Amino acid sequence: MASHNVPRPATTELKTEQTRLKEQKQIDEYKALVDLIEVKIAERQYTLEVLELTSKLLAKNPEYYTIWNVRRRLLIYGLFSKPSVLSSPSTESQNTSQTVTTTVSSDAFSSSTTNSTTASKAIQPNLSFPIPGKNGTILELIEADLDFIFPLMIQYPKCYWIWNYRLWLLKEGKARLEPQVARELWSRELTLVGKMLTRDSRNFHGWGYRRIVISELESSDLNGASMAESEFEYTTKMIKANLSNFSAWHNRSKLIPRILNERNADNATRRKFLDDEFEFITEAIYTDAYPYAQSVWFYHQFLMSTLIEPLGHAIITPSFTQNDRVQYISDQLNSLKEMLDGAEDCKWIYNALLEYTMAICQIEEREPSEDEKQDFVSWLSELRKLDPLHKGRWDDLGKNDH
Repeated sequence: MASHNVPRPATTELKTEQTRLKEQKQIDEYKALVDLIEVKIAERQYTLEVLELTSKLLAKNPEYYTIWNVRRRLLIYGLFSKPSVLSSPSTESQNTSQTVTTTVSSDAFSSSTTNSTTASKAIQPNLSFPIPGKNGTILELIEADLDFIFPLMIQYPKCYWIWNYRLWLLKEGKARLEPQVARELWSRELTLVGKMLTRDSRNFHGWGYRRIVISELESSDLNGASMAESEFEYTTKMIKANLSNFSAWHNRSKLIPRILNERNADNATRRKFLDDEFEFITEAIYTDAYPYAQSVWFYHQFLMSTLIEPLGHAIITPSFTQNDRVQYISDQLNSLKEMLDGAEDCKWIYNALLEYTMAICQIEEREPSEDEKQDFVSWLSELRKLDPLHKGRWDDLGKNDH
């Protein structure tokens, strides 16, 4: 799946006979590789050779999720329980009473250009190896596998199976390695996902993955502490770089309750925080977005929901009275009406005016005034023109408000 704003390459060119034959050869090689892996797994050959074969296959097709599961089995039942570089028979016989310590380079996981049958003969499984130390070969295996996955993540940033497998690897490291060693792996991962989001700042896979990484780094298992403040600042940075970053706005909304609680914010601090957030979103609407970016309106709607919904205000301002809520909503309505000057063709403003005016009536448990009813008619008329696909909704609202 292509990244945001990255066009897909054209695939409508007429294929020559030479191209067709080349593709057929690639298909035959692919099928042969799949068959070879299936045979070796059926024989329970949980070896580096088979791991390398899966690397070749996944480099061709990372969406083949069954092979990612095969790779998990290779590590759990084979390579995590023995060193990964094979010794010669003579060397093994000379060292039967010693602990064999080996290392694995990331090259062991790269695709091989040699014929898979030759590789199968060159590397045979050997079950006589002793179990490695806790942070020895297992760490090297995990690091090498993470290195193998990285270019696939760059090429296929929205492939679920790559993200899932990478997360599984890190969790295996957390379970099998010492806490300080595992924490280093997760810390590196935070740096990596930051680079990924720099490349494609709206990749929701990356944002979801980042939240998981942060959660692990904060956990007591890894001797962590809250990172809510730094993550909140990160959302500010990403939003200022791209106001249409829905994921950054969403992440920000999820962090707000945490940082207020962790700050032990009193009522005055919470009120100021809400004021600052409204100022932040209003500046966003008036600058680059003015005022057509859907993402900023979604965040504005989130802030308003903390005032409108019966229990929503507890998220930021739990001490607000009904009068406080009505006053804040009224202030926002005045601000929205000012935005219409020069943006009469923005459906988001009319929609917000309609929604929040009705909200005040519900909070005060009253019918709309005559002036409000006239405003409803005017706003709905504009919405029918600007958003005809939702004409049924606007018609229904018009019936309900009269």
